[in-house]
Amino acid sequence: METKNTVLVLSRDDDPQFEMLKCLPHLVCREPSGCAKQAATASVIFSWSANSDLLRPVFEMAPNVRWIHSRSAGLEDLLFPELIDSDVVLTNGSGVFSASLGEFVLGAILFFAKDFRRMIRNQSAEIWEQFDVDEIAGQTVGIVGYGDIGRAVATRVRAMGMRVMATKRHIPETPDRMVERYFKPEARREMLALCDYVVATAPLTEETRHMISDAEFSAMKSSAVVINVGRGSVIDEAAMLRALSTKRIRGAGLDVFEHEPLPKGHSFYRLENVLLSPHCADHTAEWKNDAMRFFLEQYARFEKAESLKNVVNKQLGY
Repeated sequence: METKNTVLVLSRDDDPQFEMLKCLPHLVCREPSGCAKQAATASVIFSWSANSDLLRPVFEMAPNVRWIHSRSAGLEDLLFPELIDSDVVLTNGSGVFSASLGEFVLGAILFFAKDFRRMIRNQSAEIWEQFDVDEIAGQTVGIVGYGDIGRAVATRVRAMGMRVMATKRHIPETPDRMVERYFKPEARREMLALCDYVVATAPLTEETRHMISDAEFSAMKSSAVVINVGRGSVIDEAAMLRALSTKRIRGAGLDVFEHEPLPKGHSFYRLENVLLSPHCADHTAEWKNDAMRFFLEQYARFEKAESLKNVVNKQLGY
């Protein structure tokens, strides 16, 4: 591959995947002061594991940058006014990790439907106790924020015979065949009242922050299970704790949280009706390799002046 564009890789880590960049002119930048010279001529910034505290000062030193790529799909920690207002193209890792997240959602659904918590508890106590379990076929999954992760969820739960409803800001003229019914975000409570499982996959923006709170939990069935694989702050955690503690809802399967890492002593660790994953539901053996391969595919398009995938609407934040 012929290359002429210098890539600044912003990372707090030193990952083996950087070997995959050896065919490109690049510099791994961990502190702004360490890449000032290269930033002056760089045309590409790759945010591998950085937030705006690193990206912003580097961006200000890079007048020639034309494209920024984020390894992550979530952008709430990267966006800042100067970037939003600029002509620089921003892309993200949307879709790269969706399959594993869809599998986590299906696993969480089965965890509650078959009451695996009770099975494990009884096994540990050497108790032989038969009990009834739920069949998920025919039950309804409501997806809050139907994008790439939502499609991965829908594909897997539909294969199990479940019904799918979804909220989407712009309802497509040609609906996704996986979705039985769409709702606008402002009609989400109407959808939530119909759901056995509620799956939050929305990105975090000012519009989606705490879009599931007390009123939404009140609208849900008492047997509902909430699963969050989007962004922690899409759900008001204080409201969710109230709903879980009072058994207003049946349970929650959580991979993301408002504050990470979740501190010791947090109620989520102790609640029997919570399945907790430490934000690693998409950490497969290949997840970092997949992220780097996607960037390299994007870079090849950039070099050829072809359209990039996953171009972000910076004003909307996704």
